[in-house]
Amino acid sequence: MSLPGHVEERTRSLVSELQIVGHVLSAAKDFCLFFFFTMEIASWDAEAKYPEIKTLMGPDPHLKWIVSGMVFLQFLACYLVKDLSWKWIFFWAYAFGGCINHSLTLAIHDISHNVAFGNKQTKWNRWFAIFANLPIGIPYSASFKKYHIDHHRYLGGDSLDVDIPTDFEGWFFCTPLRKLLWLFFQPLFYSLRPLYVNPKAITQMEIFNALAQFSIDLIIYYLWGLKPIIYLIAGSILCMGLHPISGHFIAEHYMFLKGYETYSYYGPLNWLTFNVGYHMEHHDFPSIPGCRLPMVKKIAAEYYDNLPHHQSWIRVLWDFIFDDTIGPYSRVKRLCKLAKES
Repeated sequence: MSLPGHVEERTRSLVSELQIVGHVLSAAKDFCLFFFFTMEIASWDAEAKYPEIKTLMGPDPHLKWIVSGMVFLQFLACYLVKDLSWKWIFFWAYAFGGCINHSLTLAIHDISHNVAFGNKQTKWNRWFAIFANLPIGIPYSASFKKYHIDHHRYLGGDSLDVDIPTDFEGWFFCTPLRKLLWLFFQPLFYSLRPLYVNPKAITQMEIFNALAQFSIDLIIYYLWGLKPIIYLIAGSILCMGLHPISGHFIAEHYMFLKGYETYSYYGPLNWLTFNVGYHMEHHDFPSIPGCRLPMVKKIAAEYYDNLPHHQSWIRVLWDFIFDDTIGPYSRVKRLCKLAKES
């Protein structure tokens, strides 16, 4: 396969900068090295072969309006639930509000790639992500942006990609019951793991994020009491834990088949999650907004149609819990030069 000059140059640069060691089950170093560069080169090759893919890059003009509607829908819900009994607060938090909030976290994921206002308006994207964060109840967007870029640059990088479970998680949560608990408390691990694995200095944007979030929380509490606050936060925690939509956390990069690190899902839940299921396509072309990722698969079908993919996020959760060969350790981990030098 012949590659464009810039691709060869980028490949040589990657080879010189990054030393990769694979560690998943019995996967070997040579396999991981081959897989990582095969994935990168395949995306460059697809872009070179189908230049129309470049036209899909750029902001999604509808994203800001969809997200704004979801934010105000949750504020309306806060008013509607203020007089409900506690059992109904938690019911609607799980069945409705949490689904909206989980969807908003995935909108924040899209916005972190500057697809709301474009790469030339990065500050607008950052502030809009803070706005999208408001119904979640806990400041999240600025910290997510800070760490998510490492997930794309160093997928599986030890001490760099905080999406990788810790050794303790892999060792302890190894039985069906323990894996069930791990899924339930996944929001806790997801939020605290970066502080242990790869702590970074607090940024000014994180401070603004916290001030905006807690100000809105106080306003809601002043207007309608405690129940709407619990509705928002409980929904965020419950629906990022043991919930069908949360299957995407496991489906994206857990190694269900040896030799395949990243998987897509093409089912109906993509309608609620800004097409996060098109995950192989997203990692190949992170500058393309979620609404256009199906077009990537359609244009470059030969690169995606024959790859294994998940049919159901619920089935993913079931298999994760009850399959003894799958657990928090079922991830590719790489040692990167940057991690050694720092």
